[in-house]
Order: sequence, then structure tokens, then C-alpha cells
Amino acid sequence: MKTYSPKKQDIDRTWYIVDAKDQILGKLATKIAVKLRGKDKPIFAPHVDCGDYVIVINAKDIAVTGNKMNDKYYYTHSGFTSGLRKKPLKKLLEEKPEEIIKKAVQGMIPRNKLRKEIMSKLKIFAGPEHTHEAQKPKPLTD
Repeated sequence: MKTYSPKKQDIDRTWYIVDAKDQILGKLATKIAVKLRGKDKPIFAPHVDCGDYVIVINAKDIAVTGNKMNDKYYYTHSGFTSGLRKKPLKKLLEEKPEEIIKKAVQGMIPRNKLRKEIMSKLKIFAGPEHTHEAQKPKPLTD
């Protein structure tokens, strides 16, 4: 018996919607990463993008445990000498709440050629409205 290897045309993609209001950042990012990669499907293969689309709403209302709101920093570097910049989670939540969830999920996706393709299936919105009603997303329950 031969081992089955999924092809791109064999993959059935579903749209899911997640409400991030009052959910813990790490636990939510784990659920999203599993759906994006397709690890919950029986046809999963690490060399093929088998995942589904995920829409995240209310990203501005995400919760974190402990004192991370003040103690957690996000770093960027311009490439120039002394070009390191850091922002606390609280300030980034006010400016770009979508970026927090994106970075958390991106850290859980393998760093390979499929990463960009997998991350392109993640749609994040700061408020309760989104632009993907036509895809009829199902609520993500886990």
C-alpha cells in the first residue's frame, strides 16, 4: 500500500471566524496556528499547505495574563547603528492591535517556504466588522 500525499487540488479550504474579545493571546494564537497549517485534518502533510482561512475580529480586546501588558516588549530594528526600537504591549495594542495577534501566530508557524502562503490566509480586524461575509465563515470552536 502506498502512502497518500495530498495535492493542491485535493485540499478543501474552509473559512473560520474567531472573536478575540477577552481571550488569552497565547491560547488563541495556538488554535489559529493549528487551523492555518491544517494539522487538525487527516490529510495533513508538512510539505503542503493544507490549512483553512481564519478571520479574527475584536483584536483590540485581546487579554493577556499577569503583568505582560506593561512588561512585554516588541522589538524592531532599522538596520542602522543604534536603530533598535521597543514598544510595550500596551502601546502597540492602542496603535496596531492586529500586529500583536499576527506576531503571536507567526511565531508558531515554521520558518520555511510555506510560511508566507500560510500567513496570507490569516485576516485580522481590530473591530467587530470584517469584509468577508461572502465567504460565510463558521465559528471556530475548540
